[in-house]
Amino acid sequence: MPIPFVLLPLFVEVVLTFVLLFWLAPLRQRDFKGGGVRESDIALGQKKWSPRAQQVANSFDNQFQLPVLFYVLTILSIITHHADVIFLVLAWIFVLSRIAHAYVHTTSNRVMVRGPLYGVGAFALAIAWIIFMVRILAGLP
Repeated sequence: MPIPFVLLPLFVEVVLTFVLLFWLAPLRQRDFKGGGVRESDIALGQKKWSPRAQQVANSFDNQFQLPVLFYVLTILSIITHHADVIFLVLAWIFVLSRIAHAYVHTTSNRVMVRGPLYGVGAFALAIAWIIFMVRILAGLP
């Protein structure tokens, strides 16, 4: 599998993370400038941001949970030459579920919609990891 094809879902996940970060920055700046948040309110990690800023922050923070396992698996799959069509399909399912999850997280934030989207991504990633581990441990191509 060509490396750019394998890395494209990873690049999309990285772009999603940066989009959320660059969306979050002006929201937090607005909270400071508007006087709704003082430095002492958040200096120790307290969650005193406006609900909108906290909503985007939660979605941004979420990009450092399961996606870390996705990044590692992608790199390992490339290094070990185990990145194939199955990996690519599962990678896209994971990334598209992350985009949908972030969309719901930053709009309606309906947990009953967001949860299943998270679950689809987690399941796809778990299957990808299981396939990878079995191939490596069994010495399969």
